[in-house]
Amino acid sequence: MKYLPLVTLSLLALAPAINAQGNRSCEAPQDGSAANSAYAGFDCVTLLDSTAVSVQPTGSGSFAVYKKFKVQTPAGGVANHVIKYDYDPLTAFARFKQATIYRAGGDVVNIDVTQACDYAAPARAIYWGARQIMLELGRLEPGDVVEYEIEKKGFTYALLADAPADDESRFIPPMKGQFYDIVPFWVTEPTVRKVYQISIPDEKEIQYQFYQGTCASSMHYDEGKKVYSFAVNDAFPVKKEPNMVDLFDAAPKLMLSSTPRWKDKSLWFYKVNEDYGSFKAIPEAQKKVDELIKGKKGEMEKIAVLTHWVADNIRYAGISMGKGEGYTLHNLKMNYTDRCGVCKDIASTLISFLRMAGFEAYPAMTMAGSRVEKIPADHFNHCVAVVKLSNGTYIPLDPTWVPFVREVWSSAEQQQNYLPGVPEGSDLCLSPVSAPENHYFKVNANNRLDANGTLRGELVVTAEGQSDSNVRRVFTGGWQTDWKNAMEQQLLAVSPNAKLVSVDWGKNPKDYLAAPIKITFRYEIPEYAMKGTDEWLVKPLVMNNLYNSVKTFLRIDTTLGERKYGFKDGCSRLVEQVETIQLPAGYSLANAAKEDNSQSQAADFEGSLKQEGNQIVLRQRLALKKRVYDASDWKGFKDAVDEFKSYGDYLVIKK
Repeated sequence: MKYLPLVTLSLLALAPAINAQGNRSCEAPQDGSAANSAYAGFDCVTLLDSTAVSVQPTGSGSFAVYKKFKVQTPAGGVANHVIKYDYDPLTAFARFKQATIYRAGGDVVNIDVTQACDYAAPARAIYWGARQIMLELGRLEPGDVVEYEIEKKGFTYALLADAPADDESRFIPPMKGQFYDIVPFWVTEPTVRKVYQISIPDEKEIQYQFYQGTCASSMHYDEGKKVYSFAVNDAFPVKKEPNMVDLFDAAPKLMLSSTPRWKDKSLWFYKVNEDYGSFKAIPEAQKKVDELIKGKKGEMEKIAVLTHWVADNIRYAGISMGKGEGYTLHNLKMNYTDRCGVCKDIASTLISFLRMAGFEAYPAMTMAGSRVEKIPADHFNHCVAVVKLSNGTYIPLDPTWVPFVREVWSSAEQQQNYLPGVPEGSDLCLSPVSAPENHYFKVNANNRLDANGTLRGELVVTAEGQSDSNVRRVFTGGWQTDWKNAMEQQLLAVSPNAKLVSVDWGKNPKDYLAAPIKITFRYEIPEYAMKGTDEWLVKPLVMNNLYNSVKTFLRIDTTLGERKYGFKDGCSRLVEQVETIQLPAGYSLANAAKEDNSQSQAADFEGSLKQEGNQIVLRQRLALKKRVYDASDWKGFKDAVDEFKSYGDYLVIKK
């Protein structure tokens, strides 16, 4: 769903403190302010990064954007010689007001802002007419100082209907009279001073909170308006950690909203789509629904078949379809006919299908990738559905994220906030953690090592949930002629000498709803053991690059001793691996037997390696309990994953 607040808001927060009369309320620090040692070594230093917003009674905002920066190295000049700013012409107007270069040698260059370009913004997957304005500054040298101003009018989410370019009503937000803003206060380059100022009519109320940091704030009255100011001095880029949570969840940010409660937004979202007629039934779709639910008995069985049909048959393609973009979901006639759309259109189709099957279903807004806060500023970028069960509870459904996935709500979205648009109104909700057992990945290998060092054996892979979708992807998304080749590639990742003797993937692996995936490999790998004079080295097959795409936790750098921020994995997951290696006569395992057991709120691990008779037996069970982890979870997660990885060391076999 194109709640493009966030694509554009990140730029709006890079703006100036200029009052309604056009006078700067916060002067930029002089060049020397950036001369202290803390700013040395950076390519560019921002002297002032400021935004001033004047909110009208309609909720429309006039934004004054000002930035002043100093180039410190040739690389800084190259990186900043072009200024770009994004906006959506359906809901906003933006232009460069002025730009000036103060040369290190004393010359002043006034840039002709009438030469700024206005062009279609680069886009992928969603093509809704977003634009950029771009201003070329020319060559910048170390010591040059640049200041520029941009003026913008409108709001930062998509409009509900088309409007002529000269129609001032296009600047009024859909929830008329309401205003919100999401202001990242983190920076990408060192910043001497960052300011955000908002003035609102005296009769309006606004609530706000500054998260993940501190700022100086104030409020004063000025000619019938309340003026709020927020400022931070000496801001430096966040030192990112691998796999850390989104910057919105870790770095300083300001949230403001004139909407009192999330319930008010929920009621509005419900009404605007009911009034628009987004879910009106049509005969041809009713026929398809009747066909799909025929013979299905339980409510979850019906919900699942409808969810999966929509997920698998409505393609993701975001082209402008005129009236109905933004918060309004396109109607069923358009979606069912075109069989394509963005997330809101896919969700809308499912809601319509569920209603035609006799369920109560409604749309919901969610944020894929970061947290939504208590302040009702619309931090949403995605649309899903909710359906009411017979016990009166609602459950979320996401057809956009579950094509060929055995879930109706993708567990890649667990611990994610969402806001249903329901007739009774709703507070902000949170999708639950999915138990690791719902996403198991199990590998059972029975191998035999002969006197020549050749490994022969059988490997059985089974998976469920998100693990199932990863393993099955070659069947649901690839050509059938490539299936066997893909299985061979799994073995070739283990050893270039590997030979696939046979593979059994069942009757129809594309039928993902029939049962969890199961694949049986039979293989031989000549020279798998590295033979020395008195000993061999053998790596356990299950730990030798086998299905690493499923083991997303292996991409997380566990060499970090501590973490300052939370971190993310692809999904909660249970990994169980068992491998036996029958040794040639007279050979035995030289490694000492080992056994590990650790438990924490984040992850559990049990593992053992020992010789039983003439066999080496390896057993592992790793349970990763979340998708999004707190920084305090790091030790438990790290210990469990490190113990798991320790079983990938080479085994020493002696005669």
